Amino acid sequence: MENILEVKDLCKTYIVNKRQINVLRNVSFTVAKGEMVAIMGPSGSGKSTLLYSVSGMDRMTAGEVLFNGKSLSGMSENELSRVRIEDMGFIFQQMYMMKNLSVLDNIILPAVKSKKIKESRKKTVERGQELMRRLGIIEVAGNDINEVSGGQLQRACICRSMINCPEMLFADEPTGALNRSSSDEVMDELVKLNSGGTSIMLVTHDAKVAARCSRVLFIVDGNIKGEYNINREEPLRTRERSLNNWLMEMGW
Repeated sequence: MENILEVKDLCKTYIVNKRQINVLRNVSFTVAKGEMVAIMGPSGSGKSTLLYSVSGMDRMTAGEVLFNGKSLSGMSENELSRVRIEDMGFIFQQMYMMKNLSVLDNIILPAVKSKKIKESRKKTVERGQELMRRLGIIEVAGNDINEVSGGQLQRACICRSMINCPEMLFADEPTGALNRSSSDEVMDELVKLNSGGTSIMLVTHDAKVAARCSRVLFIVDGNIKGEYNINREEPLRTRERSLNNWLMEMGW
């Protein structure tokens, strides 16, 4: 299967108080098109740094990241910005939204800024409304962002991440701020998107979330210690149990 993401010997180093801190050390892996991969590991292991580095949100110190065969390290800031807004989607634990815009206007904002899809504002609004309808939040389209629940707001973030029809979604603890019911609803939507062909890479500390993915990468001290392939044909509880057993073996 063709890869959408290829990571080769990725390193990320920070200098803090004149000390060199190696957060990521020679990390290599691939993500196939249509795959849904979870990144797990203890706190401080480099999970979020890895996500930001491979998505071009943060510059790597060394190594190479190929997205659709194109090297992110060789791109200018403007080129990176264009790839992020047009070919990638982002979902974060903290649901960043513009407070002066309605929920719908927040969702369509990336499309307004993009040159990828040339259409009228009316058509953009219609696509945003259709995404909201699919995720069951069309009734809050005109609401301010402080007038909706956490689960509704996170689903709005998913809509925003999909407005430019990205090839890959990157999610950093997308259910971390939600209760179990809202978390399950959000994961249901991500699984549907993945089933439709969207590649997804997400960071999570929740084995129940990771069990919905097709593969788990376990990172410790900036290195990938192991990976686990999940049989999504099995019942969810069976997947959760098997994954938890593997995580225990990894030192979780």
